[in-house]
Amino acid sequence: MSDINLSSLSTYLCSHVEGFGRLLSVQKFAGGQSNPTYLVDTDKQQYVLRRKPFGKLLKSAHAIDREFRVMQALRNTDVPVARAVHFCADEKIIGSAFYLMEYIEGRVMWDPALPDIGPEQRSEVYEEMLRVMTTLHRVDVEKAGLSDFGRPGNYYQRQINRWSEQYKASASEPDHQFEKLMGWLSVNMPEDDGQIALVHGDFRLDNMMFATDSQNVLALMDWELSTLGHPYADLAYQCMQLRMPHNSVMPGLGGLDRADLQIPTEREYVARYCELMGIDSLPNWNFYLAFSFFRLIAILLGVKQRAMQGSASSDKAMEMATLIEPLTELALEICSEEKP
Repeated sequence: MSDINLSSLSTYLCSHVEGFGRLLSVQKFAGGQSNPTYLVDTDKQQYVLRRKPFGKLLKSAHAIDREFRVMQALRNTDVPVARAVHFCADEKIIGSAFYLMEYIEGRVMWDPALPDIGPEQRSEVYEEMLRVMTTLHRVDVEKAGLSDFGRPGNYYQRQINRWSEQYKASASEPDHQFEKLMGWLSVNMPEDDGQIALVHGDFRLDNMMFATDSQNVLALMDWELSTLGHPYADLAYQCMQLRMPHNSVMPGLGGLDRADLQIPTEREYVARYCELMGIDSLPNWNFYLAFSFFRLIAILLGVKQRAMQGSASSDKAMEMATLIEPLTELALEICSEEKP
């Protein structure tokens, strides 16, 4: 059963989307902690609808207008992305702003150990993810019409400021370990090297739609956190997740033998990224990793707040919130690691 007013939605889309057809059903997808996502069935075709959560939201969070804009902008690039169909800012239609995009038939892989495919295919998946990432980071943002998609200045300084504010707005009580992490990041922030790229912000395996008959990515999904920023942020974010324990609500590769799985090590993965981007090395790796943990923890604090308010998008929200403490411990361990 949908939490959306189907009559209102049908009337609106029939008058705003050419060839929409007759609305048959709207079914919410399982999973996802931020913007609720639905499969929309009509008598002509299927679509995907994403909306803001209902209820009181943190400032600047759930920016689905930005998702819609960046997907539109990337349609004429080599970045695989779903076609953005229509954006509706009128909250009276279904109770929140929303947008419609094409439905792509494919498969989502949730476990980074890729247990359902063979070793050779696992290597292909990780190579394909790097191909998509580096293709994204090479997008000409001015040509794509996205030169104003982020603020000027040091990306990491802006992000630390933003997520520190989100933490203060989300935390019910002070988290001294998290504040220790914030302090380390501020002290160890590298000088701005001037690199600017379109970054996805949530680059991970389960935000990609793969073809059913190959390891090709058909669409990179969930663009809510995309912005103009530093390209290493996406790489570090993905590697951060791969460091996490495998038996987790957000499974990583921690404790698994990557050689046995034929999945590249973190060092190999970073080296391959450098090769594809035409750079010699990637300094300050500890900072980039620790920052990725910091931002994810801040996001999870928001997830926990929405769960406590009863407005979380997924029934796994409180389970996700249990990651806050162990992730903070992992991040502080990275802070104390010797620089590679």
